[in-house]
Formats: sequence, C-alpha cells, structure tokens
Amino acid sequence: MELEVRHLRALCAIADTGSLHRAARQLGVAQPSLSTQLRRIEQELGGALFVRARTGCRPTPLGRLVLSRARPLVADMRALVADARAAAVGGAELRVGSTASKALAGWLRRLRGHGQDPTLHMNVSPNALLRMVADGQLDVAFVHEVEGCPLRIPPELSLRVLMEREPQFVSLPTDHPGAKKSEVTLLDLADDRWMVDPTVDGEWDAVQRMFRAAGVNPHVLHGDYYTADALVATGEVVAVCQPTHADSPTMAVRRLHGDPLGVRLFLAARTETDLDGVYPALEEAYWEAARQAPAYREWLEHDGERQPPVPALP
Repeated sequence: MELEVRHLRALCAIADTGSLHRAARQLGVAQPSLSTQLRRIEQELGGALFVRARTGCRPTPLGRLVLSRARPLVADMRALVADARAAAVGGAELRVGSTASKALAGWLRRLRGHGQDPTLHMNVSPNALLRMVADGQLDVAFVHEVEGCPLRIPPELSLRVLMEREPQFVSLPTDHPGAKKSEVTLLDLADDRWMVDPTVDGEWDAVQRMFRAAGVNPHVLHGDYYTADALVATGEVVAVCQPTHADSPTMAVRRLHGDPLGVRLFLAARTETDLDGVYPALEEAYWEAARQAPAYREWLEHDGERQPPVPALP
C-alpha cells in the first residue's frame, strides 16, 4: 500500500479526537472502515501508531514521529487546495479567525482598504482557531490567552504579541452603586450575580481563581457574551468584559481594583511573512478601539507603562 494524503489526514483526526469513533465521525466514514485503514497504515509503516484503550487512542513513540511529519503535509495540501480554488475564481481570500474583539471591524476594514479580501471565522475557543491555522484551514488567527491557562499552541506557528497583558474589566448596570466609581473591588460585587462563559478556553478557571483569591463566592450564571450584555443591561448580572468595551446608556464598564484578571493578545500564522501582511492593520484597529473606551484609555494613560509603547491617545 502506498501512503496518500487521506491516510495522513486520518492519522491526524485520530490523534486530535483521541478516539476512532470520533475520528470516523469527523472524517465522515464508518468506524470499521477507519479501523481497517489504520491497520493497513501500521502494516505499511512497520509498527503500531496508537495505543488503544478504553479511554481512547493515544500515539505511540512511532505515532508521534509520524504525526510530526504528517501534520505539515496535511496543512500544506489543504492550503494548496484552498489557494488553487481561490485563484480559479479570480483571487485569493485571506482567511481570518478570531475570538471576540472590538478591534475586529476596524481590522477587517483596513485589510480591505489594503486590497486584501478577508473572510472571517469566529470561535470562542482560541485552541480551536490555532489548530485551524496549523492545519491550513485559516491563514491567521487573533486570539487571547487567559492568564494562568496556557493555550495548546502548535509548535509550527509563528506568533506576534499585541498585548502581553490586557487587564479585564467588569460591566455593570448603570444604576449599580459601582457605576458611580471609576474602579470597583470584588468585594463591591460579592453579592451580585455574575455571568461567565465556560466555553471560552481558561476563562471559568481563571475567574474562579480570582474569586478565591479575593475571598468571595458570588452566585454565577453561565452564558455567552451576548447574553451577558443583555442581562447586564437589564440589571440581572455583572460580567467580566474586555477593556475595549465602552459605556452605553444601559451599561457601565469599570476597572477591577488591582487588575486581578488578564489575558495575552496575539496573532498567529504559519509564517512571519503572513504576520507581516496583517499585523500593522490589527495594531492600528486595536488602538482605535482603545481610544474609544474611556475606562481603558484612562488605564493606559496611568498604568500602561508596564506594556510595550502605547500609541499616543489624543
């Protein structure tokens, strides 16, 4: 049997999902067929690639070696197909992935202004976006890494850090007592209901650590950012938010005393050249969003010296 790209893709799917059953579903094939294919691949390569157990499949040393060579080949093939298809219809798309960010609109606008044709894939999971870049499904991804919760960054990716530590703020109803202050403490909010999105990589763990360190144990609801904004506006909850969030008639954004929660913001791509082509537009868009958020602007003017040089905030 001669190895083909589809065989390498199957090995990557088994490793990524940790199970033949889940890998078969992902690939759209029957599990017995995938099991037979794996046995043939192992016979061709001369040894077992995975250890099968009740808890799933994990790569053997030989499997890890094969996967380290297979992943770049699979990613290159996906990129080749995507680029060829884009060229066939008249131009290459720039496939952008991102977690939620107020900088997105300005970034995409600037990319289009530079003659690029961006498409956008949103995902609450930075790990999923990074894997998509490594696999050639995205060209770049703008993601955040919650402090104390390291992401699984594929080693073949190039990174460019936008903010080494962006403090996370809190959004409050405008009639909340804390809205009258420029800065609130966790004790000020200990009796409030909080909303946290547990699907965001690392966020729930980091928020729990923050509560424990402050000695508070508030009631917590789970929901996404959009639900949180809606419930903050109606006075039901308070929520962690990005500092680029601006006040509105129904919501006040305030700094948390001591900046107990932070994230690292960075851009990921397969090559430094890919980063060079999109990072300046992202940087401009981010600082534009920062200028439009009064609480964050004040933080940057007084505490931003711990960060890389900040563009002038007129």
